[in-house]
Formats: sequence, structure tokens, C-alpha cells
Amino acid sequence: MRADLDEGAAVGYQQYHEALLMEFSDKEVRRVRWKIDAIILPIFLITQALQFMDKTALNYANLFGYQKALKLKGQQFNYLSAMVYAGYFFGQYPCGWLIGRFPAQRVLGISCLLWGFTVLILTQCRSFSSALAVRFIMGVFEAAVTPGLTLMTGFWYTRREIPLRQCIWFSSLGWGGIVGSYISMGISKLPATMTPERWELIFFILGGITMLWAFVIYFLLPDTPAKAGFLSERERLIAVQRVAGNETGIKNKSFNKKQALVAFTDPKALLVFTSVFAAAIPNGVINSFSTIIIRDLGFTTTKTTELKSVGDAIQIIALLIGGTITLNVPNSRLLTATAANIICTVAAACTAYLPRSNTWGRLVSFWLVNAQSVGFTVSLVTISSNMAGYTHRSFASAMVFTAYCWGNFAGPFVVKDSEAPNYPTATAGLLAGYSIKLGCHLILLAYMYFINKHRDNTYGPANKEESNEAGMQDRTEFENKDFRYVL
Repeated sequence: MRADLDEGAAVGYQQYHEALLMEFSDKEVRRVRWKIDAIILPIFLITQALQFMDKTALNYANLFGYQKALKLKGQQFNYLSAMVYAGYFFGQYPCGWLIGRFPAQRVLGISCLLWGFTVLILTQCRSFSSALAVRFIMGVFEAAVTPGLTLMTGFWYTRREIPLRQCIWFSSLGWGGIVGSYISMGISKLPATMTPERWELIFFILGGITMLWAFVIYFLLPDTPAKAGFLSERERLIAVQRVAGNETGIKNKSFNKKQALVAFTDPKALLVFTSVFAAAIPNGVINSFSTIIIRDLGFTTTKTTELKSVGDAIQIIALLIGGTITLNVPNSRLLTATAANIICTVAAACTAYLPRSNTWGRLVSFWLVNAQSVGFTVSLVTISSNMAGYTHRSFASAMVFTAYCWGNFAGPFVVKDSEAPNYPTATAGLLAGYSIKLGCHLILLAYMYFINKHRDNTYGPANKEESNEAGMQDRTEFENKDFRYVL
């Protein structure tokens, strides 16, 4: 045992050693996994879907006179779209610390309640400055969600299971987009002169649902397997032993300064940082302006919301296919991401350069760009399954979401009203961003492959039991020479 290990801070360490003395049948292990899937996965999926819908609600409000109601001029709408990511940036570091120090479900529940309240407040904003401030505060509270769920996925699932589960809950972006599209479609059939205004209804509906959901998170979502109330004592031991095999540990309440510094020099973190920043710029375009881009292809408002949902469905299908492949084909994660990256890069090129007259060709290409979510999800999986040491992992996560924030912040500014309906700068941004992401993932694949090969040649075959112990002692993959990357 490490001399500096605080067993009280290393969540699940005592249960892990207790479980080593017990034997569990495969049937028991499958039952525990089924229970986790039935309780944890739906909570993750719905939470992420609500965060996505609330964050991108301006995309739908824009169809119902939102800019006119607030008398927005020039690029003020772009600033409103982007400002949530500035808040996200400032909120993610304290939120990450809070999730490590306190029960994660309490942090997420309170964050959910507060960001839902800010969505309701948007109905009362009638000026650019007031809406800008509220959007910033919303971003601060939303910052706990995706980084928190990414870390928590590693608390509950094995390295083999993580990619599919992460793809399932991240497919909530597609589900949220579909639900948002059909809410907008229903609202579009209401009278334009009604009170409250139609764009206000979007914020009332989404804000109210989010605030109610906060109580589900607060009271029903457990922090870690070691404290899961829906599992028996024996099942909790099984759940802890399952994830001990990840070789990354579960959670540590102590802050490790050395690990924080490691995160900023980790080649994996730097490559994922670059790929996420590059891909987040086009993501900012899609999230905030997809309805406008589709409408400017010549479709009505109602038809636009319907057609947008097709792209959301493609995103769901791509994530489920990608997750299934990575579950069943060993070391296929980055190859699967590369295939998806090629699809979205070609689709972005077609969106940019097909003739204006080829409406449906450009629309289908724009739909296929949604395959980019597979690559982003694999980036998150790299954090949860290939980075050990809780402080190292949480700081690497913060770095990646910093890139996500500023890429999404920049994204809306490549969409210029003066370039409608072709938007050449925006479509060129899609192509450039996805091309850089493709290159980064290929370099990451080569890096992890050669590190594995070097360790096998230098230290011999990995000792799985010792690696599990090192992970539960909160050692990083750089300290643990028995650690091997999952490709």
C-alpha cells in the first residue's frame, strides 16, 4: 500500500479489499450491471438531454421572433449563443472540485435546479444586456453536467462497457434535438399574436421541466457504487470490484497537486484538447444555427423543425452503431472514431461545395455532419478509461471542456448574415474543424499503440491484479507500469 494513501479519501478502497475475499457468480455480476443500467443510465441520458435543450433553446426561439422581441442588432444574437460557453468555462473548475469533494448527485441536482431557473428568467429579459448576463449565469450552472457525467461513467462501468454507455447517454443530444424540434413544431401552429409569446413558451416549458428533474437527480442518483442505495451490501461490493478492474480507481476526495501538473503535460490530454477545440467550432455552428441554415435552403418554419429532427436521429444512430462496435470489437475505439470523422469531413465538404441548386444533396450532407458526435464521445471515453488518478483525470477533463467551451464560443461567429444563404465561412469552418479532429485522433491512436508496445517490451506482460490495486490506490497510468491503454 502507498504510504501517502488516505483510505478514507479513496472512495471504494475498503470495499474493494473486502470484495477480494469473496466469490461472485457471473449471474450476480450481470444482475448488478442490469440494475446499474436501469437506474443510472436513464438519469444520465435525461439530464444531458435537458442540459442540451436548455443550452440550445435560442436555436428554436430564433424561429419565433426572438431577435425582434429583444431588438437585437448585428452579431448580438451570436454573442447570446456563445455566452453560455463563457459561463461554462468559469463554472467547470469549481464544479469539478465540488464533484470530487462532495456527493456528485447533490452538486448536479443543485446545478440543475439553478440552471432551470435561469431558463425561466430568460422569459423576462427584454434587452440584449440582461439576456447576455442570464446566459452567462446559465453556463456556470450547466458546467457540472457533461464533465460530471463523464467522470461518473467511470465510477459505474468497466472499461469495456464505458464506450457504449457513454454513447447511449450522449445520444441524448439527438433525443433532445428531436424533442426540441417537435416542441417547436407544436408551438409553430399556435397564433403568432398569442400571449405569452411563442418564443417565451419554449423557455417556460424547458425551464419548468428542468427544475422538476433536479429533484430526481438530488434524491435518486447515487454518488458512487460504494453508496448505491438501490444495491444490496453484497451487490455494492460486486459493483466496486467490477470497476476496480478499470485500473483507474473510482474517486478520491483528496487533491493531488502532482497529478494536476501531470494533466497539463499528458500527450493524450493535449491531443484530445486540440481535437475537441477544432470540432467544437463547427459544433457551435450546428447547435445555434442549424435551423437557420436549413430554413435558408428554402423550407418553411414548420418544415425546418421537422427536417432538423432527421439530423438528430442520424446522430443517435451513429452513436449507437459506434458504441456497439467498440463494445464487441476489441481496441476499435479510435478506428471507429476515425471512420465517423471521415464521414463528417466528407459531409462538411459536400455541404460547403455542392451547388446551391442541389438542395437535398446539401441537406443530406448537413444531416451526416452529425456523425461527428462519435468522435467527441470517444474523446470523453479516453478520459474516463485511459487516464488514471482522480485529480489527473478531473483536470484533464477540465482541460478538454475548456477547449469545448471556447470552440463553441467561437463557432457562432463564423456564421455571417451577409453570407446567407450559402454561408461559405461557416461551411469551410465545418470542414477545417473536422479535418483537424481526424488528424488528432490518428496521432492519439499511434501514441497509445506504441506506448503499449514499449511497455510490453520493457516490463513484460501486464500484471492485472497489481494494476487494479495501483488504480484503487489512485496512481496515474504513468506511475503504474502494468497499465495498458485501450485503443
